[in-house]
Amino acid sequence: MRPVRVFAEVPDSARAQIMHLLHGRWRTATRLIMVVLSTAGWSPAQIADLLDYHPATVRRWLHRYHTDGIPGLPDRPRPGRPRLGSPALTTRITSLLATPGPWTIRRLWQHLGRPRISLRTLWRRTRTVANWRRPRLVAKGDPDHHRICARIRRRIARLPTGSVVLAEDEAHLDLLPAVRATWTLHGHRHQVMTPGKNQRATIYGALNVTTGACWYLWARRSAAGFTAMLQLLLTAYPTAPTVAVICDNDNIHHAVRVRQWAHDHPRLRLLYGATYSPHDNPVERIWAALAAHLANTAVTWTERIHQARVFFRRRTPDQMLTTAAPWSSPWLPRSYAQNFRGPA
Repeated sequence: MRPVRVFAEVPDSARAQIMHLLHGRWRTATRLIMVVLSTAGWSPAQIADLLDYHPATVRRWLHRYHTDGIPGLPDRPRPGRPRLGSPALTTRITSLLATPGPWTIRRLWQHLGRPRISLRTLWRRTRTVANWRRPRLVAKGDPDHHRICARIRRRIARLPTGSVVLAEDEAHLDLLPAVRATWTLHGHRHQVMTPGKNQRATIYGALNVTTGACWYLWARRSAAGFTAMLQLLLTAYPTAPTVAVICDNDNIHHAVRVRQWAHDHPRLRLLYGATYSPHDNPVERIWAALAAHLANTAVTWTERIHQARVFFRRRTPDQMLTTAAPWSSPWLPRSYAQNFRGPA
């Protein structure tokens, strides 16, 4: 019976793996294939193109076969001492690095039982399975995250026509410059002067998740500062039947003074997101862009405040929407994801 398939279909990833094996440990079998294909009438160029070799390499092994026969195809003895460390050393290194910790080459050497190899050799063995990089901090997360976000989406969907939905958050602005990686000339390293004594101010920010309008206020980090920000938002939208403000669970957002103030202003609705979930708030991405804008600059306190104000003034609402990407937040219903510039 004729087979279902006559030709093998090999994807690019599998072909790369096959070529790696042919060029790796079993090279003698590859050289035998060169001899068989040459016997079938293939030219060295055709064989080289099939097996990813240089034509000169194919001709060299064909010449070796004609000279020494099959015993001439395996690798000849090479000078050099055997590789230091047991074959299981790499597996033990991988097992240690699977657990987070302050791993250095010397610490690895100590935890491996002080093997009789140099630290440089251990570095080469470690480099084959690991990279030198910083860990990533991950938020703790709220076990009721999905339920809280679903409740926020339902409350937003039930808002009356013409309502405004804003995401709110606070950030600290420091005189001490933040330092980040940047392009530097060869043989030169930038030096950013520290202020000697740091200064800090709190900036409140709110983003209209449909239009991209961004509102900010300088105030102390307190319940009074938060209520001042809420008053600013109510004043900015005097005709909106409801101004919904989504914020995190910071202490100042749950203060008694804030609750009383919100009770006295029925147009305002405070919606609290899940705990330990800063990635849900679109304003966090605006703060990240602001920090990148201010990085590596040593200025006076007045100039630092001016830099932050210029950051907000020079960005259009569309740019703010692109930076914050509010449609990716689990706070918003599907209608916002489909048409985030439309009315609420």
